[in-house]
Amino acid sequence: MTKSNYKLTKEDFKQINRRSLLTFQLGWNYERMQGSGYLYTILPQLRKMYGDDTPELKEVMNTHTQFFNTSNFFNTIITGIDLAIEEKEGIDGKQTVSGLKTGLMGPFAAIGDSIFAALIPTIFGALAANMAINGNPTGIFIWIVAQIAVMVFRWKQLEFAYREGISLVTTMQHRLTALTDAATLLGVFMVGALVATMVNVKFSWAPSIGDVTLNMQNNLDMILPRLLPAGIVGGVYWMLGKKNMTSTKAIFIVLIVCVAFSAVGVISK
Repeated sequence: MTKSNYKLTKEDFKQINRRSLLTFQLGWNYERMQGSGYLYTILPQLRKMYGDDTPELKEVMNTHTQFFNTSNFFNTIITGIDLAIEEKEGIDGKQTVSGLKTGLMGPFAAIGDSIFAALIPTIFGALAANMAINGNPTGIFIWIVAQIAVMVFRWKQLEFAYREGISLVTTMQHRLTALTDAATLLGVFMVGALVATMVNVKFSWAPSIGDVTLNMQNNLDMILPRLLPAGIVGGVYWMLGKKNMTSTKAIFIVLIVCVAFSAVGVISK
């Protein structure tokens, strides 16, 4: 058997989406990363296409356990195109599927992580946090609605990619780089805006020279407004580039340093 006579149904798409949303990362490992999770996501459909305990099933299972790593938010686009090819060509499409997964996992990882792991949480998280600071509970509902919208997007993309098949790759290929660059730029812009609005630290130290009191914060503002918050964020970024430094360690360092400087009157909120 080289061709698949099985056609995917709505129930198949629902099962794949459930597994993708809930279990895709459970098999993550340092050797093949998402390879086993990818196989588990589509294994019931592969069994329907190739039959149980057949040489073709074993061969395609071995193919799908190879190294794979992409964005959780775009992985089912690759899955949908993959299944469309396998449904049409069966085991004869194995090389096409392998090349497709290898070629698309990098670009989709960059786009998905830029938009869904950085940009959207930054924007809606900032809105929710700002409202929470002002005592407005609406922010939590904005955050929930945003996350639900992301889940709906992940649910819908599988069937869309399956219908479009390989033509989706040629349609989107020339847009991937531009979309990635735009999302990255917007994400950096939003991080800069958050530094200026959410990191509320200023110099309270005001040394006196004779009868003149130097307002250090005012002098810094004349050089560059919000220079101290930018310096703190830059310091954290520098620390995270050091060996054996983790985000948890960086958080504790910032807490200890800020408490110490605040206690001696150097900085304040």
